[in-house]
Amino acid sequence: MSEISAFKPLTFGWEEWVALPDLGLPAISAKVDTGARTSALHAYDIEVFGSADTPKVRFMVHPVPGQTQPAIPCSAPLIDRREITSSNGEREMRYVIATTLMVNDQCWPIEVTLTNRSGMTSRMLLGRQALTDHISISPTERHLQPELDYDVYHSSDMHHAAPKRALRIAVLSREDNYSTNRLVAEGEARGHTVEVIDTTRCYMTINALAPEVHYDGKRLPRYDAVIPRIGASITPYGTAVIRQFETIGTYCVNGSAGITASRDKLHAHQVLASRQIGMPVTAFAASPKDTGNLIGLVGSAPLIVKLLESTQGKGVVLAETKKAAESVISAFRGLKANFLVQQFVKEAAGEDIRCLVIGSKVVAAIKRTGADGDFRSNLHQGGTARTARITKAERETALRAARAFGLNMAGVDLLRSDDGPKVLEVNSSPGFEGVEAATGKDIVARLYEEIELRVRPRPAIRRKAGRKSA
Repeated sequence: MSEISAFKPLTFGWEEWVALPDLGLPAISAKVDTGARTSALHAYDIEVFGSADTPKVRFMVHPVPGQTQPAIPCSAPLIDRREITSSNGEREMRYVIATTLMVNDQCWPIEVTLTNRSGMTSRMLLGRQALTDHISISPTERHLQPELDYDVYHSSDMHHAAPKRALRIAVLSREDNYSTNRLVAEGEARGHTVEVIDTTRCYMTINALAPEVHYDGKRLPRYDAVIPRIGASITPYGTAVIRQFETIGTYCVNGSAGITASRDKLHAHQVLASRQIGMPVTAFAASPKDTGNLIGLVGSAPLIVKLLESTQGKGVVLAETKKAAESVISAFRGLKANFLVQQFVKEAAGEDIRCLVIGSKVVAAIKRTGADGDFRSNLHQGGTARTARITKAERETALRAARAFGLNMAGVDLLRSDDGPKVLEVNSSPGFEGVEAATGKDIVARLYEEIELRVRPRPAIRRKAGRKSA
């Protein structure tokens, strides 16, 4: 890109092709109007977000006149809000942004007001402030500069070249802990606005035309992405809130169906079994008359008795003898608790592997070792962690397990057994503290890279052949 001092003289006609690279708009036909001071860009769904000190504005643009596709999401720092008088004398308060104008490989900064120009032939107007001294005007001619093409919006290059725009992200969490704080700090460091929302204080308007999520008496704004950190105790309501965001069309890092299935250990093991993913032999029965058969299905003692909704190692008991197993099962049934019985993998020796999956990659792996005398390796139960080198089979098993639940972020816990890796659990809200501390990796940054990739504008689907002209 040329510096201002290196500008070559340009001659504009009354209409020219320009690009706004900072906004992800590689081609737009603009009307040149020397009677207007400030430039104007067609925009809709305009919304201010961010802090009062550094406000941002996001908006949608239809760059092709007369068409609703493509629809390009844009964001920019907000520099002003001013009253603009149009050519027909109407006054309007408009948001003003600063962006870069590109013409014939030359770039310079301009101010742009945002307004709905859907009824205008040109999606952009170039005013005097954008027409620097090196530009001369030939008012009777048009397209004196190189002509661009709207076909660029249908190219796969459009997705890869999209700029990193500021996003508005919601973290669904009731916890003021390391993971939540890291999500906020990392997101803001990348220029995004991150808001922590207490899931239980959300409520919903459920209808066919305009489903909404409300919070503290107000409708929540449109978020670019939602990061669920749903606690096990509120799984049913939390996943209902996520379903509502999915209905609206918001990108959710983990979907409601995957969270629901992974939280119910019986359901989770059925999903893993259906995908032929290795796991400890597991049995479940509702009738107390089946206790003996239940134990026999998973082999001889020792064995594991586990509550279906246990988390962080709570509600997991090692029964070292058949009689101990019968006693534990009897106690759980007396509490009317749902549980399953599982094979004890002795060769794991109180250790497991936590693989952290983000997108389609295992971004980190740690080996967790239980505290002295404890078969559970959970860090919340006093276990320790160190970085681990995993095998190809372990990596593939972790990825297959996360994919089985449709989770874009998951902690997959594996046991190393004599006949290959076995999945113990797939956690849809894995903590970051233990993994980042043990590996030294910036896991949250990897998550944001995945989010930024997912919410970039994608090439529009062409409905008609031929070039779209102004």
